[in-house]
Amino acid sequence: MSIDSNKNAAWVADLYSKLRDAIASVVIGQDDAIRLSFTTLLCSGHSLYEGVPGVAKTLLVRTIAATLGIQFGRIQCTPDLMPSDIIGTPIFFPNAGEFRFRPGPIFADLLLVDEINRAPAKTQAALLEAMQERTVTVDGTGYPLGDWFTVLATQNPVEQEGTYPLPEAEIDRFLFKIPIGYPSQADEVRVLSTHHAASSVAVEQRKMVSADELAQARDIANSVMPREEILGYAVSLVRATRDHPAIAVGASPRAALWMVRAAKGIACLEGRNFVLPEDVQAVIVPTLRHRIVLEPSAEVEGMNADAVVEEVVRSVPVPH
Repeated sequence: MSIDSNKNAAWVADLYSKLRDAIASVVIGQDDAIRLSFTTLLCSGHSLYEGVPGVAKTLLVRTIAATLGIQFGRIQCTPDLMPSDIIGTPIFFPNAGEFRFRPGPIFADLLLVDEINRAPAKTQAALLEAMQERTVTVDGTGYPLGDWFTVLATQNPVEQEGTYPLPEAEIDRFLFKIPIGYPSQADEVRVLSTHHAASSVAVEQRKMVSADELAQARDIANSVMPREEILGYAVSLVRATRDHPAIAVGASPRAALWMVRAAKGIACLEGRNFVLPEDVQAVIVPTLRHRIVLEPSAEVEGMNADAVVEEVVRSVPVPH
């Protein structure tokens, strides 16, 4: 799609502002998660939300889908979920004397995968392969999932019984890992107040952005060209994770690619058609927190991935 000459990064920022206000009126106290979620859509990526039950992970994804003019789908993961349950299966039609493929719930534009770590390893692998290729293959025939195919998955970090943790190679398919924490006391009071207000339902159901507008926003974000200094800064940050004493396995070149793409999206949300070092810094933690493996000694000392990545940021000179 060619970019409308009347639409630019400032238009994207205005579009996001309207969406953010509508979503934030339903999902209260999660502004950073809303921002990263929309950036995920701009970057043609996928994101993983992590938080305890009841902090609005599912509500956030459903509300985002409700404001967009794209098809929404949901998969509730369980330990007995099979790949055919999400991809679909050939069904025999006796009258026609042939098998026809019946698509599964994975054929959606915006797909919520609830409690992804409850799905068995084979089903996780099928889902994550589709995320990477945006195609599923059944009986040797490929079925495209479409340009809009985006997975927003959730998982509970506390309960481990009956779960199958995602391997590092598979969790790397996610652009961001977004923690969803408890709201502040003031926000929690607003949650209770909004929950009992009839107007909140109307806001949640209103579509505000068409698929064409979202496609234009994505094209504008893709057209942003970072300076060589910004590219060098992103590479330096990723390479620094490979030399940090608290990190056993550092980030790969793919992490740098996604970091730059996400920084371009953040720049558009700020109304700019150029990337600043601050844009890279804004996305480095959610981009890398799930892509590095800490040394066991660092974990014993109570360090976490976020703190280590922030140390890496402080250790790398910022370009001017």
